[in-house]
Amino acid sequence: MTGSERLESPGPAGGAPMLRVEKLSVRYGQGCPRCLSGDPGSLERNYCPECGAVWALSDVSFEVYPGEVLGIVGESGSGKSTVMNCLYFNLEPTGGRARIGAYDGGSADVFGLSLQEKRHIRNSLLGIVYQNPTNGLKMGFSSIANVAEKLIAAGNRNVGRMEARARDLLGRVSIPSARMKDAPANFSGGMQQRVQIAKALSSNPPVLLLDEVTTGLDLSVQAKVLDLIKGLQRELGISMVLVSHDLGVVRMLADRTVVLLDGRVIETGLTDQILEDPQRPYTQELVHSML
Repeated sequence: MTGSERLESPGPAGGAPMLRVEKLSVRYGQGCPRCLSGDPGSLERNYCPECGAVWALSDVSFEVYPGEVLGIVGESGSGKSTVMNCLYFNLEPTGGRARIGAYDGGSADVFGLSLQEKRHIRNSLLGIVYQNPTNGLKMGFSSIANVAEKLIAAGNRNVGRMEARARDLLGRVSIPSARMKDAPANFSGGMQQRVQIAKALSSNPPVLLLDEVTTGLDLSVQAKVLDLIKGLQRELGISMVLVSHDLGVVRMLADRTVVLLDGRVIETGLTDQILEDPQRPYTQELVHSML
């Protein structure tokens, strides 16, 4: 067993993964025999000196089990957000496969599906909370309308039921009833994130993607948002993929953690193991910088 590998038990609920990602790669540039060989030594970090191609991701693989939170950590440019953009179909990967347990029994490679099927998965089986709320919300629409937008995309048409669902979810994330018809543009950053969370959960997705959800928030607001996410995860038993450069956030939420460097997985294991006994020098630097 190498330093980047650890013996792990399956996720907290065991059984088949809710999400499986295999050899996910994203390349910018044509590529050449040198960098297409798959040999990590052919690149200078994630750059091919022969042809100039940049490998934002190279053979990234991981699994997320039912009810589990997987953290993905790494420095800026390590590929964390690129993973999320691929999973939410915002970016077409160069190679690799992804399977979702709630779709076709987990047998179909969702990256290879039609645009129509991808839209169905995105609207019904996935939710996302972006670092910047403007990417996930229509800032001039009411909070209720933002939640309803996701419900409509998932196929709902009953206005009364959609409004009731939106009010219930906004109440769960502590948006006062008197402000539910206000636009997120008039809210604080923490309230905007809570509206994003309500919208992401509206179609009861089995997988929730969280992309740097506390970056830019005051510490007290960060704590409230994290407590909210943790409470909802426990209540709903949802699987989550959490991207963050903040190991304190990962320590609080993630069951297991994947460490990325230059678009490659360099270490993976239970979060407590990663933070208390990091094996790779880069991971040790990350952990020590948090202390």
